[in-house]
Amino acid sequence: MIVEYLRYQIDSARRQKFISDYRAAAEPLLASPFAISFDICQCVEEPDQFVLRIEWTSADDHLEKFRSSPEFRAFFGHIRPYLNDITEMRHYEKLTV
Repeated sequence: MIVEYLRYQIDSARRQKFISDYRAAAEPLLASPFAISFDICQCVEEPDQFVLRIEWTSADDHLEKFRSSPEFRAFFGHIRPYLNDITEMRHYEKLTV
């Protein structure tokens, strides 16, 4: 399993639409056999900051299998307007501590 984090900066005029679009995008995302879980958080101190967290079966499953799937096309249709608002998009490995 791998965890993908995406950080977004979304201006106040688009904030509610962003949240609504990610609610809609969750359905095709979680329909994928490669997506384990998904959540999104909004910063309390800086409400224009959002962190999206997706657990994937593997980085390859995400980058190759999911991105070539019908679920990706449906998911991407919802989130495409926010691509330029991404400030970080990386995969992380969970550590046992």
